[in-house]
Amino acid sequence: MSEYVFKLPDLGEGTVESEIGEWFIKLGDHVSEEDIVGTMMTDKAAVELSSPISGKVVKLAGEPGDIVPVGAALVVFETDELVAAEAPVAAEAPVAAKAAPTEATLKSRVMSSPAVRRMAKEAGIDLATIQGTGPGGRVTRKDYEQRVGARHAGEVSSGLTTAAVARPHGGLLQDAPETKEIKVIGLRRIIAERMATATREIPHFTYVEEIDITELEAFRKHLNSKKADPTERLTLLPFLGMALIRALREFPQCNTTYDKDRNVLIQHGPVHLGIATQTNDGLKVPVVRNADSRTIDDLAAEIRRLSDTARTNKIKKDELQGSTISITSLGKLGGVVSTPVINQPEVGIIGVNRAMERPVVMNGQIVVRLMMNLSSSFDHRFVDGYDAAAMIQRIKEMLEHPAMIFLPE
Repeated sequence: MSEYVFKLPDLGEGTVESEIGEWFIKLGDHVSEEDIVGTMMTDKAAVELSSPISGKVVKLAGEPGDIVPVGAALVVFETDELVAAEAPVAAEAPVAAKAAPTEATLKSRVMSSPAVRRMAKEAGIDLATIQGTGPGGRVTRKDYEQRVGARHAGEVSSGLTTAAVARPHGGLLQDAPETKEIKVIGLRRIIAERMATATREIPHFTYVEEIDITELEAFRKHLNSKKADPTERLTLLPFLGMALIRALREFPQCNTTYDKDRNVLIQHGPVHLGIATQTNDGLKVPVVRNADSRTIDDLAAEIRRLSDTARTNKIKKDELQGSTISITSLGKLGGVVSTPVINQPEVGIIGVNRAMERPVVMNGQIVVRLMMNLSSSFDHRFVDGYDAAAMIQRIKEMLEHPAMIFLPE
């Protein structure tokens, strides 16, 4: 018998330490070579690590949420093989492909995100029984939820489950779910820390304006009617992006980042537009580089590309950095008003709320118009309330008269 120390390999991109995301093994388990032992969290995504050797697990570096330096012992195996006492830091540690960090390194292993794998494990569902619709047969969250829904439907149709008991006065009473503790780790921890820092350090000034987008919606539909490929059709988001870009030329103090270490405001020439994107792993903000030099179709295409790669964990780290101002939208869940939190080190963010038809008064008559609110937040240390309101009013003017977005300056 000998011990083999599997050290945390270099995960690339300058990482010197990583957070334990999830273990797929426990003490006493017998692991085969190339089995996935767990995930390590980087700023970008979860990286799956496979075992470089077969053996029995006798020691783990810690629990999910613990930080492990690169080169430190991650797993200690007891093995019958004659191997060196310590594994090389990187060469002996197969890591999931960096272009798609959450894909498994074995073809026989079902591809899915750690979050979906964890839910399936807790529910006792074998991911191999789910038909994946994602790239390369990847099991997505939607695939998993559809399977869970089908299983629940089967349980109901087959009669009462053991969790159902009779109510005293008839009907059924389901067992209450058990209390569950969820450790805040990985991307969720990073989001929590950044949100707490932003709200603690930045005096937010929030400004909300109502916008009549009836003409914009008609214009958008007209442009989309000329597009043969449905995937190239425009949403409202690139129009807002174009209007914001033009407004920033008049209000450059809003296209600014704050370097708090040097106490310096950096006013940017180009607009690097952050697009807040909800993913299964939490909120990510991919960045459209040089958005001010793009056509509306080019801007829309880049927003689609970045959003898709963010949701599938294929986005590159440098595509999540360097934004100068951001747009956030909850889509159909946008509600009437929101208070978006500024994405540090930026000084402003624009939030899109739900569009809905409402009765409004025009020229003394009540008419139905398509209305939408913009909710914006600014760092009141560096952006005066007057300037913030004036910029939003400029965006409102362009969105209500969309031809202005495309007029030469």
